[in-house]
Amino acid sequence: MHIAIAGNIGSGKTTLTELLAKHYKWEPHFEDVTDNPYLDDFYTAMQRWSFNLQIYFLQSRFRQVVDIRESGKNIIQDRTIYEDAHIFAPNLHAMGLMPERDYDNYQSLFNLMEPFLQPPDLMIYLRASVSTLVEQIQKRGRSYEAGIRLDYLNRLNERYEAWITTYSKGKILFIDADVNKFGDNPRDLGEIIERIDAEVNGLF
Repeated sequence: MHIAIAGNIGSGKTTLTELLAKHYKWEPHFEDVTDNPYLDDFYTAMQRWSFNLQIYFLQSRFRQVVDIRESGKNIIQDRTIYEDAHIFAPNLHAMGLMPERDYDNYQSLFNLMEPFLQPPDLMIYLRASVSTLVEQIQKRGRSYEAGIRLDYLNRLNERYEAWITTYSKGKILFIDADVNKFGDNPRDLGEIIERIDAEVNGLF
């Protein structure tokens, strides 16, 4: 079983991944932010480092998908390769932060990889307003995220909504992160677990 958690920066993906992995005793797969060699540079000079960052994420997440497939384990994954290709890279290109030739190169690589991808059995989408995202980003205090602009988060939110409404590779569970405070409220987490159980049982 492969469950993936999708959502904007600060929506609570990592927290929910940790909580669900603990509850189900499944193996968590996290986004590579600790060892990512481009994040600090990217948030300092987005145009210079956008292509480097996105290529790093692309290869990292493709490797993750391969590892998940080969492991034979029950996995909960923090963010998907689809978000990189359909949200972050196109957004950087649209904002003029990734040149046309770099974006075309990136999309060619993703298109080459996509036939080999195995989508998750269940996608959990954390929907959150920009105010909630900012609150969560400030709370965790990552230095490289301190300069994220509101318009950047808003653009990402718009692209997330456009993408998730057309996602057709598997089941989706929608969570309103403005209302459901699963990180602080065990009852809210329990509600998510009940909904996951219902969806997972429906897969068999």
